[in-house]
Amino acid sequence: MLVGIPGLRWTDVSPGATPNLWRLARQGSPGTLVTRAVLPHTCPVDDWLTLNAGARAMSQHANKGACPPIPAPGAIPAIAAYNQHFHYNAHWGLLAAAAGPGGCVTAAGPGAALALASAQGVAPSQVPASRVSRSVSAGCPLTVADLGAIPAGAGRAAAVRADDAELGQIAAAMRATGLLVVAGLADGGTPHLRVLVVSGNGYRSGLLSTASTRQPGLVQVTDLTAAILTWRHQPLPADLVGSPLTATGRGSLAAAVRGLIGQDTAAQVYGSSGWFFAAYGVGDGLVFGAIMLLCWGSSRRRRRHAWSRAAGTVAGAVVPASFLASAVPWWLLPHPAVLLYAMTAAWTAAIGAVALAGPWRRDPFGPPGVVGAITVLVIGLDVMTGSRLQIGTPFGLSTLEAGRFYGVGNNALGPYAVAGMLAAAWLAGAAARRSFRCQPGSATGSDLAAGTAARPGDARPRARRDATLAVTVVAAFAVIASGWPGFGSKFGGTVAMVPGFILLGLRTAGVRVTARRRVAIALSGVAAVVLIALLSYFVPITGHSHISAFVGDVLHGGAGGVLQRKISSNVGSLTVTQYSPLVPLVVIALGLLLLRPRWLRAWWLPGTWRREPLLRPTLAAMWVAVVLGWLADDSGVTVAAAALPFALPLAIAIHAAIPIPPRRENAPRPADAPPVREATRGASGQRASAPPRSRSVP
Repeated sequence: MLVGIPGLRWTDVSPGATPNLWRLARQGSPGTLVTRAVLPHTCPVDDWLTLNAGARAMSQHANKGACPPIPAPGAIPAIAAYNQHFHYNAHWGLLAAAAGPGGCVTAAGPGAALALASAQGVAPSQVPASRVSRSVSAGCPLTVADLGAIPAGAGRAAAVRADDAELGQIAAAMRATGLLVVAGLADGGTPHLRVLVVSGNGYRSGLLSTASTRQPGLVQVTDLTAAILTWRHQPLPADLVGSPLTATGRGSLAAAVRGLIGQDTAAQVYGSSGWFFAAYGVGDGLVFGAIMLLCWGSSRRRRRHAWSRAAGTVAGAVVPASFLASAVPWWLLPHPAVLLYAMTAAWTAAIGAVALAGPWRRDPFGPPGVVGAITVLVIGLDVMTGSRLQIGTPFGLSTLEAGRFYGVGNNALGPYAVAGMLAAAWLAGAAARRSFRCQPGSATGSDLAAGTAARPGDARPRARRDATLAVTVVAAFAVIASGWPGFGSKFGGTVAMVPGFILLGLRTAGVRVTARRRVAIALSGVAAVVLIALLSYFVPITGHSHISAFVGDVLHGGAGGVLQRKISSNVGSLTVTQYSPLVPLVVIALGLLLLRPRWLRAWWLPGTWRREPLLRPTLAAMWVAVVLGWLADDSGVTVAAAALPFALPLAIAIHAAIPIPPRRENAPRPADAPPVREATRGASGQRASAPPRSRSVP
């Protein structure tokens, strides 16, 4: 028996206000229901259609405004035709198939009739909503009831009490072996996580969970169709996106409900974090602009560089700090948003202090590399252990968007990839210097990055080996944590990071990157994804994941729709905000800066790169990872937009730490320096000859 009460939230439920629902939750297993269908504005009709098809679906309506009325079952063929362009592989009439061949189904209410309609629009057996409790004992294997949407304003409490009384009658009529499901389907107004309770054998005093989210208590609407088919021992379609429901142990119901309310609180805080990214990006520019103004001129160059290094390191520390803030359950405490950002600020100060004050501070790559290493470790270890720090944090995951519930999120992919390159470069340089110190009198560390030939007896081969090994270790950890199906299962992350790490590893190994090797590097990420995907699909112990589901779509002919949906999402990311089109321009400009710095009048860059030869290939690897993440991930330009405020300050911090040699009057001019003016204009405006050089007196 599935009872839908659209709009019901856990804040509506209590022992006094809803005694029957509270009793069902205490005896059974509660959870929170993610109601997202196609649009953020999910109406009741959308979730009833999603239940029908086992995939996200909707009727035609706008993303704002009032919800349309629920149509009659005969509208299913037209609705199915409208949903084809969403490419969600809907199986219309799937829920009704849970009754088995020839099995009867009963619907009470318009939403229930729509959910149990066949693909041809044939309506199920229906009873009035006032007689739903009697229909439970009629002998049908599957009964669905629509008790109507809970109003958002006045009358909400009265409607909740009336529905609770109806639930009491339904529960009393249930057979001992039956399962009763109560679902707060759809929003209709402000998006929230909704109530879900399963009561019956196998769900005694537990907490709901599902493989599709990997988060305790969190269930998607598509999981309900898969669960009902499983309970009725019916086969699941190979491309079904939902997963059956399981129950894990829990403590008291009051504590469990408090945690479920906290999940919705975290979702609301995430939904209001847009200002955080604006402040983060604009704040970087304002801080560095203030440093330039306050420390203008060559006499204050050292102070300007010192402040730039500190500011860039601290700015980069914001990303790992935002994840570490969730080590404290701020979503359960008063003023959760204030606490989240306060904890983020505290962790930012701590990480920045460690990065700037450690023994690595004299290394130009040291502080940024430490920030990168902490970022990779925090995010990587978290996705390996359940992605608990990801939920609700600004760079993490949104349960209301329902894009993914575990692994590296769209906002974190760019910073995570950049952090991996920085950490690898820092550790590679440290490993090379250690090898040189072990053999006094051998070549310097800059020879390693410059790719000079080794001389007999020097330490270059050993240094290159150790540096390449450091890059390999960081790459293996970052890619496995992000891409392995049982951990992050991030398709775009693997495509983005593998080429960047290979490019950096070849540079530290002293291998020249030819045109043929560039092609192989570009395809390496795709090859790694294919290997991981095949393992995920054919080796069950790797666990259910997005990647294995995509392989299933490929094998069963449904991959075309998935790719079209992802491409459409990628292109659509350019219109998310009015500033989104500026991001590609910035990324292209940065690529030109790396390739041809003189075109952008950055005459000082080649000299800086000569003094720290590993810097340019590191920046190139970072740029490649960001661009490939942008192209391969369905979030599109969001990857680059989130990476820029993290990558640019850390790159500035490295440049500011590279020592500038003292200016010598008669030093030869670099070949790429701007030409010296041979003549100037005098005070009268006439062209004057350049002053003659003074000759030395014998």
